[in-house]
Amino acid sequence: MTPREILKEMFTLQQTLNDGTNGEGWESGYTNQGKFISWKRCIHMECAELIDSFAWKHWKHIAKPTDWENVRVEVVDIWHFVMSLLLEHYYNENKGGVDQLVEDVANTQGFRDFCKEAYDPNGFDDLELINDIESLIHGCTGYELELFDGLLRRYFDVALKCGINLGTLYRYYVAKNVLNRFRQDNGYKEGSYQKIWNGKEDNVVMLELLGEPMPTIDALYNALSQQYKALGA
Repeated sequence: MTPREILKEMFTLQQTLNDGTNGEGWESGYTNQGKFISWKRCIHMECAELIDSFAWKHWKHIAKPTDWENVRVEVVDIWHFVMSLLLEHYYNENKGGVDQLVEDVANTQGFRDFCKEAYDPNGFDDLELINDIESLIHGCTGYELELFDGLLRRYFDVALKCGINLGTLYRYYVAKNVLNRFRQDNGYKEGSYQKIWNGKEDNVVMLELLGEPMPTIDALYNALSQQYKALGA
């Protein structure tokens, strides 16, 4: 797949997930149940969870090693909300469909580098990475939102420094998209979904199922279903 094909598939999957989770018309800023949607706040909160993957606290667990697996998961979670924000913006501003959005993202500063090999995250100081993540938060704060040279460019930079390029993002995104759809289909919104499976968070189970070669979307969903049924859920 070309980089543009990868982008288009991810944006298409995200549109479908948002339609199923929030109801068609979510771009208005509200779910079909009248709940206000703030993609910017979602990005803020996921960035905070990403920061918590590092030993930033000066009073607790100061020598704790960085949880790089969780870093990757959080970087992908942020991408869900970045894409949702872009989809919402293009819909409301009549900027064009997914094809135009993909083209604009592909032409964003930093995207070409994002398609290359990711950096070794161990080559960066944790405080430097945290500062970059806080810069990402700043990029989607306030009313004047610069989506491309601000938010997207910062996101690509943070992702690369955390060891994630476009290929890795796609692999993890598809897996997390399937998990998110599975959660919604099994009572996540209503609060009945079990997130811990035999002592493991479902994120961890999903990554274990990912394997090599990468399974199809349907195969991954079915594998999750089998494991969840085994819990007696």
